[in-house]
Amino acid sequence: MAKKNSSNITESAVLKKVLQVFNNDPFSMFNYKQVSARIAQGDKAMKVLVKDAVTALAEQNMIVQVSRGKYKMNPLHITIDKNGSNCVKGTIDMKQTGKAYLIPDEGLSEDIRIDYANVGHALHGDKVLVYLFPKRKSKRLEGRVVEILERAKTQFVGTLKRSRSISYCIPDSRNMRVNILIPNTELNGAEDGKKVLVEMTEWSPQAENPFGKVVLVLGDPGNNDVEMNSILSEFDFPLVFPQGVLDEAEQLSGNIDAEELKRRRDFRDVFTCTIDPADAKDFDDAVSLRALENGLWEVGVHIADVSYYVRPNTAIDDEAYSRGTSVYLVDRTIPMLPEKLCNDVCSLRPNEDKLCFSAVFVMDEFATIKKRWFGKTVIHSNRRFTYEEAQQIIETKEGDFAAEILMLDQLAKKLRAERMKKGSINFSNTEVKFRLDENAKPIGVYIKESKDANKLIEDFMLLANREVAASVARKGGKAEEEQRTFVYRVHDKPLDEKIEHFNQFLEKIGYSLQTKSRKSLVNSMNKLFEDTRNKGEHNIVEQLALRTMAKAVYSTSNIGHYGLAFAYYTHFTSPIRRYPDLMVHRLLENYLHGGTSPNKAEYEAKCVHSSNMEQKAVDAERASIKYKQAEFLADKIGEVFDGLISGVSKWGIYVEIKENKCEGMVPLKRMLDDFYYIDEDNYCMIGQRKGKVYRLGDEIRIRIADVDLQKRQLNFDIVE
Repeated sequence: MAKKNSSNITESAVLKKVLQVFNNDPFSMFNYKQVSARIAQGDKAMKVLVKDAVTALAEQNMIVQVSRGKYKMNPLHITIDKNGSNCVKGTIDMKQTGKAYLIPDEGLSEDIRIDYANVGHALHGDKVLVYLFPKRKSKRLEGRVVEILERAKTQFVGTLKRSRSISYCIPDSRNMRVNILIPNTELNGAEDGKKVLVEMTEWSPQAENPFGKVVLVLGDPGNNDVEMNSILSEFDFPLVFPQGVLDEAEQLSGNIDAEELKRRRDFRDVFTCTIDPADAKDFDDAVSLRALENGLWEVGVHIADVSYYVRPNTAIDDEAYSRGTSVYLVDRTIPMLPEKLCNDVCSLRPNEDKLCFSAVFVMDEFATIKKRWFGKTVIHSNRRFTYEEAQQIIETKEGDFAAEILMLDQLAKKLRAERMKKGSINFSNTEVKFRLDENAKPIGVYIKESKDANKLIEDFMLLANREVAASVARKGGKAEEEQRTFVYRVHDKPLDEKIEHFNQFLEKIGYSLQTKSRKSLVNSMNKLFEDTRNKGEHNIVEQLALRTMAKAVYSTSNIGHYGLAFAYYTHFTSPIRRYPDLMVHRLLENYLHGGTSPNKAEYEAKCVHSSNMEQKAVDAERASIKYKQAEFLADKIGEVFDGLISGVSKWGIYVEIKENKCEGMVPLKRMLDDFYYIDEDNYCMIGQRKGKVYRLGDEIRIRIADVDLQKRQLNFDIVE
């Protein structure tokens, strides 16, 4: 082969060729001889130029020396074809360490690891483009953020630190890895140490920290209202309704027009009641019962007709869509609709005529449905029951309207048994609740369990949701182009690898799942919950089972609901507090009157937004619980509690206190009796010298070491 003549090649051309070698294989290391072999092809003069080029590129920091004489591409200077197959779009999941993972939008089943140096200016939740490094044998995929496609958020809550030249905000969120610099001209009157809401305004490529401005001064850290408002602001929920929305709501009246009554089916003379929590103010669902001939029963599921009052393209509707859902913090509810609507006009209060959208079923004593009807109604609730009052009637068989409540309970139990028989997963429904004093300070913690009265309402709501979805889908035609646009609540089947991973854990603690079919899996999972009930490991087993499941979301494409074992499912029963239910009401009314199917893409976008806002509301609720748990234990430092190991990570052991369900961590740095290492395959931490093992699910005794209210973190010490 003829040698190349280097005499007419410029130094800049050689520099480009050498850089291209490193850029084409950025994960590998080369010395100058290896680079020469790729481009010089025996030309001695070229080898000298290559050696000089390697030195020059290292001096320019385009390549970095990783060992003596060996270099690799500096990740910050990799030239990337953003449309190439080695670039992936997805969402950043940021960890407290600054390391991150990309959750790909599509195409890859595994997450992509992104080291701190390769995160760039991406933040938690951002939509980004990631360049994939060549995969190393037996290693997970790794990459670097090359473009931020869409910011998840630009406003952050934190504590202001003032200085003479420039101030900065320390964000509350553990996923926000940098402080935000704030020019003193942009403080909006905020004083040192105050909680503030800051908007990020600029982040130049060369800067380590973004710049921002204070948009709202929240107040003093530790004040309950300040902390709850901080949580709402952190998750982008507004603190007040715009005045235009409130003005529009004030124009609405609960008085019912006589002509409107004529257009509706009248249930005012039928026994009807609501059953809700004792502190509920918005009653958006009611049930009615009437005995028919031949031993049949008519059960009505009546839902507040929010769509009658809230019309599309109004200020109220726009605000409700933006919020997506009501938010339930420990000490307050942030409603989706103004109070005039949710607690007055639309609320199904007792002894008042109220407009509803109803699903009415004729069924026999075994809850077999003989006939179903959907349409607009007017009701008059006879009684408002709390769950505790209804439960007492079920247990004692005495009380107001006892015969009706007992019959509804009997039918609900038949529906429940049939649902379980068809493969519904029986997750228990327990909630951590706080007893608060007059200043909203937690003075006690208790577990609220779901009893028969709760399940009675739940079963009839599930029935209505299922039957409404089925009625729309079945009449829409089988061919995809003939299907009618609708909002479904869908729940995908879990990934096989997640089930296998969960099963491996179970086998280590003496249980197992049968995974040959969906039926065997569900049956064995329900048996697992029953076998572990009243045992120390029950909560952990159920939490891990929930994490194994896919997340339920809203979608216009129906894939059924795996957890409930329903082929069709929607959310029809809570339009006061969930925007998707309002969309369902409008779509159902449209189809009942022979309307055509609206644009599916528009509704799919609304479904995505609704799912995102729902997740934010869940995160905000959890944050408020974490804060109240930390506040509850703040004056108990030094006290000793029994707990269960609820998680194991390389940072330490997570422990849930038995009596109050507060979760904290025993940091690895506080485990001083040995050098511990994590055994991820066996969910345990092992002492290297003494062999002491701390395993997921083990009972453990801990002492409260310290409490960080701002970060909502609890640190424990192990008590031997």
